Amino acid sequence: MKRRCGPPRVPPPHLLRQRLDAVLAVVYLIFNEGYSGRDELAAEAIWLGRALAELLPDDPEVHGLLAMMLVHDSRREARFRDSELVLLGDQDRSRWNTEQITDGRAELDRALALGGRGPYVLQAAIASLHAETPCDWAQLAALYGELARLTGSPVVELNRAIAIAETEGPEAGLRLVAQLGLDDFRYLHSTRAELLRRLGRTDEARDAYRRARELTDDGAERRFLERRLTELTAGDRP
Repeated sequence: MKRRCGPPRVPPPHLLRQRLDAVLAVVYLIFNEGYSGRDELAAEAIWLGRALAELLPDDPEVHGLLAMMLVHDSRREARFRDSELVLLGDQDRSRWNTEQITDGRAELDRALALGGRGPYVLQAAIASLHAETPCDWAQLAALYGELARLTGSPVVELNRAIAIAETEGPEAGLRLVAQLGLDDFRYLHSTRAELLRRLGRTDEARDAYRRARELTDDGAERRFLERRLTELTAGDRP
């Protein structure tokens, strides 16, 4: 991707925070689009994150966003196998980019040293914990809770429910999921399906997987959901 604009400049102090927040949001959106399969966009977002970190070395949210992107992107090569989506817990960690994880954690350390506790710093801390073995689910639940209080996002609460399910069991996770009201959000239904499957509530799990599939346009995600449905059907056979 060609960059034809001039060198980035820091706006005056009275405009900095508002403009920076908008820029960080745009970079985050670019990275998310790239993380869905467009590697060039993910690389562009990381380049922009590094440029911002050089321009604003004392802003913790800048370092937090860069840290989060680096750690997430480190798993890019392991997220798919033969064009099939691979969940985090099933990924081949030998394919993770450990150099990027190290760089991401260094950026996170910088953000924390600057007193950062904003949404990007919290998301970076969560991403870093997900890269550890074993995963500290209790700490993840606490971080998701802090992020949920900060953002008011039901999607963050859904992620907290997943962490709670790992520490307190799938029933506890399901109770939280039932309170979220994200009826048109595919990941709510796929999460609910996974928890129901773990409880052996096969019919309900099948219905939830089907609802998630109805809401999913992404080909790799649809194939993953169809594979789960096939596994449930096979498990029902005598």
